[in-house]
Amino acid sequence: MNPGKKRGDERSYSSSKYARGLPDHHDPTAGFGGAPPAYSALTFRLVLAGFGALLGLTALVVGAVISHLLLLVAGIILTILAGVNITVIAIRKRRGEPG
Repeated sequence: MNPGKKRGDERSYSSSKYARGLPDHHDPTAGFGGAPPAYSALTFRLVLAGFGALLGLTALVVGAVISHLLLLVAGIILTILAGVNITVIAIRKRRGEPG
């Protein structure tokens, strides 16, 4: 126990708060210089993942039309990665994470 704290000074957090993560929990610079807690920008990440999926599908179609194997493979990989990213973002947003 910290000698500067009295018994009962500890904050109590609900299990849902622990499931989302506590503010500044993974931020090594938390509170340094009065910095606010860092939150993930999930909506911006979703927009970027959607753009990546669109770009991957475009590369896939163009690669199929001109029969270019490298463009086909790049389109497949980019589309799969964007789809996985969109799925992870949807799970985190459904869980109620801010952003």
